[in-house]
Amino acid sequence: MDRPGLHAGYTAVLRDFRLEFSLGGAYTGIVLILLGMGLDSALYPDMQRSFTGARVLVAALIFCVALAMRTHWAQERIQWMTFAWLLLPQLMIAWMIAMTEGAASIYYVGMTLAIYSSGIVLAFGLWQNMVFGAISCLLYVAACAWHAGEAPLSPEFVVNCLFLAMSASISAVFTYFNERARFMLFQLKAEVAQKNLQLEETNKNLADIKGQMLQQEKMAAIGTLAAGLLHEVNNPVNFCMMAIDVAMEEPAARQNALINECLVDAKQGMLRVQHIVSDLKTFAYRKSGDELERGHFHFQRALESAIRLVGHETKNVDISHALPEDTLVRGDEAAIVGVLINLLGNAVLSMRKGNVQPFEVRISAHWQDDRLQVSVRDNGPGIEPQHLARVFEPFFTTREVGKGLGLGLSISYGVIKRHGGTLSAESVFGSWASMNFDLQRSDWEGR
Repeated sequence: MDRPGLHAGYTAVLRDFRLEFSLGGAYTGIVLILLGMGLDSALYPDMQRSFTGARVLVAALIFCVALAMRTHWAQERIQWMTFAWLLLPQLMIAWMIAMTEGAASIYYVGMTLAIYSSGIVLAFGLWQNMVFGAISCLLYVAACAWHAGEAPLSPEFVVNCLFLAMSASISAVFTYFNERARFMLFQLKAEVAQKNLQLEETNKNLADIKGQMLQQEKMAAIGTLAAGLLHEVNNPVNFCMMAIDVAMEEPAARQNALINECLVDAKQGMLRVQHIVSDLKTFAYRKSGDELERGHFHFQRALESAIRLVGHETKNVDISHALPEDTLVRGDEAAIVGVLINLLGNAVLSMRKGNVQPFEVRISAHWQDDRLQVSVRDNGPGIEPQHLARVFEPFFTTREVGKGLGLGLSISYGVIKRHGGTLSAESVFGSWASMNFDLQRSDWEGR
């Protein structure tokens, strides 16, 4: 936190601190003032009636100030309000000293207690504490002079003045160091809070990295599996394809429509096996660094691969696309296939959750300057407004516990960002949702 911001925050916290302690001190002062009636009865019984009236009046005034301190206007001026109510007992004590024994009166102790409380208990500023101590000393001098009828110079007066001056000095020192201690404590708390925020951000980044590493490990495993499948499956598939082609040329197959139809279906099945293994290999082998910059592919081909790979999830879903003739873009085809698989999978899950048929996914793309703008839109229940800004956060998911980690869109967002684009979400809750991203046009000369 910067220094001005730290001081601003400290001032706000100190205002609340001062209000709390000032109210506590005011109520404590009222109790002590009223308990002092016992002292009046023991020392000056002939003055008890007038002293009791003074005590009740001062206690009532302090109570009124305490009530006023709960208003917003007073809270902005809490130090002055505290100064005001703390000065009331000093005025009362000074009057009592003048009305009793002057410099010999025991009431000067009350002034000393008030001075100490201003520096030790109440959160006064240094200059306010010094002014309060000076006023208290002047009130004592005025009270003694009023009682004696002249400037008092008795030993008791001199000693009491020295004690009051010492109390004011000690209180000022306490005020200075208390203020420093409060600020250092607040600064420490602010630094701890800032470190906690940084730690939370670090943990969030680590969780994101962990999720991406898990995803990369899964993709690497799929790539290894796909490579093995491509080698092991292609040979028998090619043999089957050759056998089917030979069988289709036989006169018996040509003359029998049922046999010919079965052979055609078998050939299409073998072609599908080849496509699946090829798509898996393309999806799993991702590029990085310079390879990403040099890579180029036809977006239409990537989209067709993604649609085939999610074919088992998209039954009874009408998927259509409107693409420009030229869809050659720069980047990592496998990574974009992964993004499309995630977007299509989320769209299908959302539509099935809404259960409003027909299920439709519309994929459109158009060139804007040198960027291919892609939109994947479904007619599902859409995204709730309060969730729209959070859908790309790592581990944020609206699925049931155990149904998803909430990493798919976060990783997809990072993939598109790595390609120099932006993945964004649009939705009308209850009607539709759309995921939009853009890719750079390829400048490959061999296009």
